[in-house]
Amino acid sequence: MTSEKKSRPLPRFNKRLHAIVHARLFLRWVLLALIVGGLLGLVGAGFVHSVNAVTALRKAHLWIVLLLPAGGLLIVLLYHLCRSRNDRGTNQVLASIRSEAELPPQMAPLIFVSTVITHLFGGSAGREGAALQLGGSIANTMARLLHLRKRDKRVLILSGMSAAFSAIFGTPIAAVIFALEVGCVGSMQYAALVPCAVASLSASYLSGLLGATHEHYLVAGIPALDPLSVLKVLALGILCALVSILFCNTMQKTAALLRRFIKNPYLRILAAGAAVAICGLLLGTGDYFGTGSDVIVRAFTGDVDWYAFLLKILFTAVTLGGGYKGGEIVPTFFIGATLGCTAAPLLGLSPSLGAALGMAALFCAVTNCPLASLFIAAELFGMEAMPFFLLIIAVSYLLSGYWGLYKEQKFLQSKFTGAPVRHKTHK
Repeated sequence: MTSEKKSRPLPRFNKRLHAIVHARLFLRWVLLALIVGGLLGLVGAGFVHSVNAVTALRKAHLWIVLLLPAGGLLIVLLYHLCRSRNDRGTNQVLASIRSEAELPPQMAPLIFVSTVITHLFGGSAGREGAALQLGGSIANTMARLLHLRKRDKRVLILSGMSAAFSAIFGTPIAAVIFALEVGCVGSMQYAALVPCAVASLSASYLSGLLGATHEHYLVAGIPALDPLSVLKVLALGILCALVSILFCNTMQKTAALLRRFIKNPYLRILAAGAAVAICGLLLGTGDYFGTGSDVIVRAFTGDVDWYAFLLKILFTAVTLGGGYKGGEIVPTFFIGATLGCTAAPLLGLSPSLGAALGMAALFCAVTNCPLASLFIAAELFGMEAMPFFLLIIAVSYLLSGYWGLYKEQKFLQSKFTGAPVRHKTHK
């Protein structure tokens, strides 16, 4: 007959010890987040001023876009000299959050310089790619120097992403939610909430002190919330979801075709740059060069061509697919604003509201980040139309399916049934 083993008593819970440990962790993360926020506030402000300066120079001398192919050759050469020929950009940052990839220290200066070059010569690109890569790379380098553990390094990378996004876009609340939400749809690392919030707010504050300006928009013509207005917004949400799928497909297929038929990266970026420059000049307008922020502002008055969103999709796909650097988010805002202001009057909505709704819906559909989209809408457009933003974001998120801009983004749950799934965005 075997004698029962006596179970060991559970260790006594020491409230005072746990309080001290938690207080030390809290202070440690606040300090690290302030350092990250300060660094990226400085870098972000410098980046914003640099992009604004080269954009103003290009607008004053539009012939500069003829040098876009030469600028592309310089970008490829820089990455070659820094041994970053297999750079995966933002996807590499998302993979690093799951410890599936390392971020090289040269990523930050490379993306800074190459994005400025792209904007100087008129490539159709945004800034979010630079923000996430700057934040991720600088935070990762800091984690290496401090010899942080893997899980702590991931938290610091998320803090860096939040800080850089906040400093460059001026949306500190949305920056935190976006960093926590974008890597894995259906899961948010709340352990990183405090450092991300501190880093984001401090970076936004510092970049503002240094004169970095950000766009905010006034939305007019907001209707009463009634069944008819809800149906109109639902229809616009369906349209935005379809266009988001078109955009993601075009981006992926264009990049694949260019890599397939022009294998040499120098020749590929040369051809893409020549196509963008020549087509833009033949159109007789500078609207499709750079971010196109002027067109976004005009969209709130309805003063855009109905086909502007289609041309922006093509220009952005060729620019980024050819090898130029930047991001897709500001072009997404352009596409959403021009689509929304064109379609809204057909549905009986104001162009201003349509532009705002389109921006929020397209951002959500291509990033699969509904909470971040809602906060971006609040920070860019105010709270008055929030019921409509909530509705169109929900519709565009669901109906865009599993398409997205980031191949490394993972889904943990089905959008339609809530059942567990484990796959990445469509390729």
